[in-house]
Amino acid sequence: MSGRPWFALLIPFTVTLALAQSAISPSHPNSPPPTNTAPTSAPSMTSVSAPTFSKDVAPILQKNCQVCHRPGEAGPFSMLTYEQTRPWAMAMKVAVQTGKMPPWFADHRYGKFSNAMSLSSAEIETLAKWADAGAPKGDPADMPPPVDWVEGWGIGKPDAVYQLPVAYDVPASGVIDYQHVIVPTGFTEDKWIQAAEVRPTDRMVVHHIIAYVREPGSNWFRGQKPGVFFTAPQVKTKEQPDTSALPSDFLVGYAPGQPPEILRPGQAKLIKAGSDIIFQVHYTPHGHATRDQSRLGIIFAKEPPKERVLTLSATNGTFKIPPGHPNYRVDSNFVVGADVRLSGLHPHMHGRGKDFEYRVVYPSGETKILLSVPHYDWHWQNWYNLEEPIALPKGTKIDCTAHFDNSPSNPENADPTKEVTWGEQSWDEMMVGFFNLVFDAKMPVENLFPDKKNPAGLASK
Repeated sequence: MSGRPWFALLIPFTVTLALAQSAISPSHPNSPPPTNTAPTSAPSMTSVSAPTFSKDVAPILQKNCQVCHRPGEAGPFSMLTYEQTRPWAMAMKVAVQTGKMPPWFADHRYGKFSNAMSLSSAEIETLAKWADAGAPKGDPADMPPPVDWVEGWGIGKPDAVYQLPVAYDVPASGVIDYQHVIVPTGFTEDKWIQAAEVRPTDRMVVHHIIAYVREPGSNWFRGQKPGVFFTAPQVKTKEQPDTSALPSDFLVGYAPGQPPEILRPGQAKLIKAGSDIIFQVHYTPHGHATRDQSRLGIIFAKEPPKERVLTLSATNGTFKIPPGHPNYRVDSNFVVGADVRLSGLHPHMHGRGKDFEYRVVYPSGETKILLSVPHYDWHWQNWYNLEEPIALPKGTKIDCTAHFDNSPSNPENADPTKEVTWGEQSWDEMMVGFFNLVFDAKMPVENLFPDKKNPAGLASK
């Protein structure tokens, strides 16, 4: 049994394509465009009143869609030009009217997010009227200037790139344990990171990547040779029944839907002199042998930041989801040991994940819902960046609640007859509430933990 491929994230779009044209159901970014998806008969409105691509549609696509719908990115087709976009006009109409696109799953009643992917009613109406009118191009002079996308990167041109030293040969089938590779940074002085992005070279077979920072003196993978792949399965013991905690400093991750880490001015992540990058890569074969040589790009802060950003998590790795259970609840929490600010949230589950909620419980007892994801989609794993960071006084508890559907009615369920526990493969489950904390760059990181322990060997300062 193998994990689900990355392009399962295209399911929502292929559903809309089926609605728009039952004969079309692309499953690969290089699929040919559908035919006759825009009306060929006389449009129902005059050409004078109909929106055009050049004047009305292109600005919407630049703002909301091209970040994914361009060569080398996750979208199944490009929207950079009229010729690339027009064949998909009716499918786009259905996708935006049904809420399948853009992919954004937060309940609008809770929280405001700077990276919210949503269209206004006016933008949805424009796309629908454009499709209904036969998808006219309009006057090329009305086209806005093209966005200057940096090919291959969402952060812009990196200051430094770290690539897997050798390509990994992914077989056509089978199960692959998590692969790890240690890559020395070569830093001779502490470096502050303003932006970071990790990318596969073959998205089709990469379930996820995490780039960890291992500071000098860490015991994590001590003795492992740099530059070569190795496995390190998590083993539960009586002394350590929960192996779900982050093993080291989380720099940045990749999964379908997960954006690069681009921090606000005056904020940065720390990589200490002499640190290593440890890539953790989860490969999922998909019917053909291929190779991947993932890479990490980073942009250095131009000056020492006032605030440090750290990615932590509230996890629970001890759950046991009964066979067939349609709504199994799992909770996790994290108590902050110092005054901090909360800037971003990232729920993570697998195919049985149903919904996820973040709450904060202040020392006063007041409780506030920060994020509710009522319909979790593991094929598109958003970060939810708060429009304004929230102050968390010392002693505030970050509570997370998830529900899992292990019933036969869940089409993502690998096997509803099995009890499901924490595990690395996609037919196992995970319950992780990632979050970003922001705090004074001079504060020792140990202060974040109430018991004064540093569970992941995070770089202090």
